[in-house]
Amino acid sequence: MKNINSKKIISMIVTILIAFSLSACSQGKQSVAVSKIDSIKEKGKIVIGTSADYPPYEFHKSIQGKDTIVGFDIEIAKEVAKDLGVKLEIKDMKFDGLLAALETGNIDFVAAGMTPTEDRKKNVNFSKIYYTAIQCVVIRTEDEGRIKSLEDLKNKKIGVQKGAVQEQLAKEQLSTSEIKPLGKVSDLILSLNTKKVDAVIVELPVAKAYVNQNSSLTLSKVQLKTKEEGSAVAVKKGNEDLVGSINTTITKLIKDKTIDKLVEDANKGAEY
Repeated sequence: MKNINSKKIISMIVTILIAFSLSACSQGKQSVAVSKIDSIKEKGKIVIGTSADYPPYEFHKSIQGKDTIVGFDIEIAKEVAKDLGVKLEIKDMKFDGLLAALETGNIDFVAAGMTPTEDRKKNVNFSKIYYTAIQCVVIRTEDEGRIKSLEDLKNKKIGVQKGAVQEQLAKEQLSTSEIKPLGKVSDLILSLNTKKVDAVIVELPVAKAYVNQNSSLTLSKVQLKTKEEGSAVAVKKGNEDLVGSINTTITKLIKDKTIDKLVEDANKGAEY
């Protein structure tokens, strides 16, 4: 009887140990977080959020009769996807909704000529700067002789993209002017042409793209006080592996001068 009881006891202990071991393994597997890059590779695609009204960064263009989003931000995003071995999916939305979409996981990263301000850094991570442009003021050609300085813009209506760095610049340097924020740059240009605003603040490559297509508009001689700020890719906090991969791609594109070529090509092809 003692031998039988001992065997039963030993068997029960072994069973309990095996069950505990399996449970521990299961919990261990569950606790291992899947990296962002592994998740992207598993899906076979990476989703970019952009605001395609900002040539030459990103804009709509008809290619072989099909509406296509192009621009040098998009080309950079394609290289990011290529280096990860996945497809690129593009989601076009208003600029001021991009970071919210990133936070909710509707997109994997943002490339939209976005400046990595200190406020934005509180909520998202940024890649290294991939392009730096100066800010300028677009006006109607007929106003070229009347608007030459910041002083001339006082008490005027100034168009800026909502949520963009230009909105803050206007508020700081043109406090007596009426600031008109809109979601899309194309709407700002329309407002300028229809005299709903007197000037629009945008980055130089964007300004050139629109002015080159519209003889009624011109670049003013107004000098804005700006510190050198560039554009970077935004990624949700916690996705450091994705930031690292994007930085590797950007470093390569900067080193071999590919980004300069992409900007030049996008400027030549910009239309709206």
